[in-house]
Amino acid sequence: MSTSQTARPALTVYYDGACPLCAAEIRLYRRSEGAERIAWVDVGAEGPAELGPGLTRGAARARFHVRRPDGALVSGAAGFVALWAVLPRWRFLAWLARLPGVLGLGELAYRLFLPLRPWIARRVRGGGPRCDKACG
Repeated sequence: MSTSQTARPALTVYYDGACPLCAAEIRLYRRSEGAERIAWVDVGAEGPAELGPGLTRGAARARFHVRRPDGALVSGAAGFVALWAVLPRWRFLAWLARLPGVLGLGELAYRLFLPLRPWIARRVRGGGPRCDKACG
């Protein structure tokens, strides 16, 4: 886990660094203003990961999760909205996602994307090693 502050992070993001798509997206967020306030936990890394209550490594690798400062765990589209709300340049997307019906559509799109993730990840890797468990 990495955060430059000793205070409680604004959010804890659990991501699968072994998945090339996930890793690329997280790199984008980590370069954003406000990212230093977030604890980033790579659940794809070997060794123990501090996931906290209600989250297993398998679940964290299969679906995007974030933990709010109050300990609430959110995943999928709601997890992305929570992340976007913390990053100033992404807040507009968080605001949009909170409009009636948009979060539900985002979750539907995310669920449709998940089964395609290994196929897309193999294309990103240029046909390299299969990305099965690491990519959902």
